Amino acid sequence: MNELVQAFHELAPEDLPELLRRHYSALGITGLTAYCADLRQEYLIALPDSRGDSSQRLPIDSSLAGWAYRTVSARIAESDSGALTLWLPVIDGVERIGVLGVQVPDLNAVILNRCRALASLIAFVLISKGTHSDSYANLQRRQSMKLPAEMVWAFLPPKSIGTPYVTSSAILEPAYDLGGDAFDHALLGDVLHAAVIDAMGHDLYAGLTSSVALAACRNARRSGGELPRIIDTIDHTIHEAFPDRYATGVFLHLHRTTGQLSWANCGHPPPILLRRRDVIPGAFDSPPELPLGLGPTRPDIPRRIHSAQLEPGDRVLCYTDGVVDARSSDGELFGEERFVDFILRATAAGEPAFEVLRRLVHAILDHQQHHLTDDATVLLFEWHPTKALTFTTGR
Repeated sequence: MNELVQAFHELAPEDLPELLRRHYSALGITGLTAYCADLRQEYLIALPDSRGDSSQRLPIDSSLAGWAYRTVSARIAESDSGALTLWLPVIDGVERIGVLGVQVPDLNAVILNRCRALASLIAFVLISKGTHSDSYANLQRRQSMKLPAEMVWAFLPPKSIGTPYVTSSAILEPAYDLGGDAFDHALLGDVLHAAVIDAMGHDLYAGLTSSVALAACRNARRSGGELPRIIDTIDHTIHEAFPDRYATGVFLHLHRTTGQLSWANCGHPPPILLRRRDVIPGAFDSPPELPLGLGPTRPDIPRRIHSAQLEPGDRVLCYTDGVVDARSSDGELFGEERFVDFILRATAAGEPAFEVLRRLVHAILDHQQHHLTDDATVLLFEWHPTKALTFTTGR
């Protein structure tokens, strides 16, 4: 295992299967295949071997490997000959990357721990090396990506982040043909920053607007700016770069130990507060405000920062209007009621947020025959200090 770890430092992602093949027999393994999820999280695609074969793929919704991915838990299958296949999720923090399929003659605690360590190392290679190799990105794609989408994806953070106190997950479609939607979430010491942005239009300038908004947001945030400064920076940057464009957005800061939430809404659909199995009506209602990029034209209209106190287990749901406005062929809207009901039912069934959002966006795509006329973005974060207590005490 030590030799494998050392080899990983200078490894290119495309060389990973061959390296694993040279070492896995020493770990008590007879066969091994690593899979990554495609961009839409519909299939698990095998990392190509030395012959360049990347045709092997498994459906996430109807395979045992997909079950391991969906539930982030190990699964074991036994063949007629008695050989065992262990399926392990490959994750980076709380971000799902894919699965690892391992064939073993028998399974004990030592081999299981080795396989789990191997899955962690594979996650490290794919994430760390993916920043300077296109192999991983190409493997995730099942069709060509439009330029605005390429630009937005380059700025997006991982789809899921988390700590024992808080987790945040987001998803957006159409993955290969995005216009102006974007999301952002990050941890700032004791604060979770979360944002959803919807730029005007569905063209290259929409992608530019949302990309500039994300860059301005991070620049202000990483310079120590609180919400007022972040919003003011985005507002003025969009106005200076694209005076004929604007973007709506909602921005939130959650203190992870106290549950104190600060938020601002810039012409965007208000977030939804989910408490236990209910929606708290009007929790994020506020007087309407100008979209981002228009504020400098009306300095007499101030931006407002609102506050709220969350309870343990509360979830905050942010979205763009493309979610509820998705329309079927007979004109039926997906609608807010169906949207919220889907989230409530799935979370009540114990599904983690990232799996809830994966299934939700597929339901939206199905509703509109996989042809969205507007971007659909959802971000869901949960404050769970009781998990932190269990984590720190070990109880």
